[in-house]
Amino acid sequence: RIHLMAGRVPQGADRAAVAGEMETTFIENLTYAADLLAQEDMIGLVEPINNRITDPRYYLNTPHQAAAILEKVGRPNLKLQLDLFHCQIMDGNLSRNLETYFPLIGHIQIAQVPGRHEPDSPGELNFSYIFQVLESLGYTGYVGCEYAPKGDTLEGLGWLRSYWESQGLQHGGTSK
Repeated sequence: RIHLMAGRVPQGADRAAVAGEMETTFIENLTYAADLLAQEDMIGLVEPINNRITDPRYYLNTPHQAAAILEKVGRPNLKLQLDLFHCQIMDGNLSRNLETYFPLIGHIQIAQVPGRHEPDSPGELNFSYIFQVLESLGYTGYVGCEYAPKGDTLEGLGWLRSYWESQGLQHGGTSK
């Protein structure tokens, strides 16, 4: 799996004025990339990134926009990389968005909102609930942790041990 970046609105350009041209270019690039990736049995991922905080000029901002583009490209080896941090900032309603876009999802990423730290840090998201939603939908893929840890890597993953224990699992995710 490889993340295929959408690009940024040119400096000083009006987003609405260049949206059509940017979409056309992105669709052409995704089609080309998907065909190359298919030869290697690889999946391409498109990730909406919020333009409110993280990158005001990033072109692809919402799962809705990504889904429309993926439909236009029409390649089975292109999927949605849904970063719940960005999704919450742009649209909220994570349960509904996970259900709606689940057939398109090829990868999930997480971080607490608004601080973009560990899932157990103070914030808006209830990750125990979100993980239950993912399980109920049958998600079997990876969940990437894309956050700024408060400490080193082991400290930054301490939340996972606590989560496993709360679910009756041992370290490593194996059943007791």
